[in-house]
Amino acid sequence: MTKKIYVVKLCVLVFWSSLILFRTSFLLQPDPSHHYHFVTGRLAEPALREIVAQLQSQYKFEYSIDVMPITVAALMTPRWLRRHLNVPAQATHLIVPGYCQSDDDPLDRDFQIPVIYGPRDCRFLPELFGKTVHPPDLSRYSIEIIAEINHAPRMSVQQCVEMAQQMIQDGADRIDIGCDPVSACTRIGDYVSAVVDLGVRVSIDTFDPDEALLAIRCGADLVLSVNGSNLIRAIDYGCEVVVVPDSPRDEKSLEKNIEFLLAKSIPMRIDPILEPIGSGLAASLVRYANVRLRYPDLPMMMGIGNLTELTDVDSAGINVILLAICQELGIESVLTTQVINWARTSVRECDLARRLVHYCVAHGVPPKRLSKELVILRDEKLRPFPPAALESLAGEIKDNNYRLFAQDGVLHLISAGLHLTGRDPFELFEQLMRQPQSDNVDPGHAFYLGYEMSKAITALQLGKQYEQDRALDWGHLTVAEDLHRIQRTSRHRKKTD
Repeated sequence: MTKKIYVVKLCVLVFWSSLILFRTSFLLQPDPSHHYHFVTGRLAEPALREIVAQLQSQYKFEYSIDVMPITVAALMTPRWLRRHLNVPAQATHLIVPGYCQSDDDPLDRDFQIPVIYGPRDCRFLPELFGKTVHPPDLSRYSIEIIAEINHAPRMSVQQCVEMAQQMIQDGADRIDIGCDPVSACTRIGDYVSAVVDLGVRVSIDTFDPDEALLAIRCGADLVLSVNGSNLIRAIDYGCEVVVVPDSPRDEKSLEKNIEFLLAKSIPMRIDPILEPIGSGLAASLVRYANVRLRYPDLPMMMGIGNLTELTDVDSAGINVILLAICQELGIESVLTTQVINWARTSVRECDLARRLVHYCVAHGVPPKRLSKELVILRDEKLRPFPPAALESLAGEIKDNNYRLFAQDGVLHLISAGLHLTGRDPFELFEQLMRQPQSDNVDPGHAFYLGYEMSKAITALQLGKQYEQDRALDWGHLTVAEDLHRIQRTSRHRKKTD
């Protein structure tokens, strides 16, 4: 075999595929009458034995472990496995590494017992023996997302349309055309018409009555906003408006404006104005609650950009909290912007958040372990390997392929007879280059190791789980990586079996 880095996810232990049974809906429910026959490779044997022993002490089943004559279980193929399996007669279930799953060459046709493919990491094996937990239904929501295109007249109509299309794709229910506060736009109707043609509802964000009327004639059916300065003109609009106080803390003016619109039978939604931190955030939240108590049947809206755009923090967490407040207060719509870079995915975050908070309020449960889509910066839980297991790898591995681990603030680079550690990727690579076996590190290998080390050090800094040859988990922002190296290895093995 030519010298080549066969990178296998987490080398030793990451060898189980998705938690499903091949060609059947069988779900594992442990019973003392069951005998589970586990199949693994040499490197994963110690870890698997420890995990299975713990499971057996809890569920009292019988088991056996079949250690295949191969270092890394992930490189097994169904064809290869058939030649080496020795399933005892008393076995009731066969549990094999997930990489053996194949539509073209299924294992289950060779055995009279169920063939089960475990999770991709044997540390998740206990989940296979627990209760079946159906994912929560997060399809329902009750909050409308109004996504504002800020200062639309400062861009071309086509740019406005493209931005609206992306917002719709991210979950926006209505596109708000934000006007230029410096000067009125006589072509505002072109912007409104172009976005209306996308099949989405449109609102116009202006205090200028003439600008608002132009937009309404072209299809806008909501005006943001009216107060004492333009209230009288709302009679001419013939559509719903958002009513705000004359100044954020002037509650009496808000009541006066609401009563005027009620007397004229003008449809409205109320926005008491959310103020940024340092300008009365808590007091403004109290005003929202008070308005809901005073007007329990009138629609309300919260403009959340004053917090997401004006706070030096990633917007996802803020959006969840604000959407939760809206859900509990019965505020039916939010106006969001995504101008500043740290809030650039606010529309998508609001869409995920509104589903999450709707489920929590409806079921009376906290938003924990329901969805990982908004867990972006850090992972929910880290699963480090026992230090002794990492230390023993160098003595067990027989090839010069490099395995990379990142845990407890340290990078580990392991190969046959080699275990290098360090906190700096550059220093770790220099250590490797001083080793006799480093002659197999060609430019392509060096690039790959550098790329993986970059991910690993990022994981250490942020508190994320690192798995070699897999993308870091960034929640809804995750971009999956192609497992080209494993695929090439698998194809190569099939040819040489």
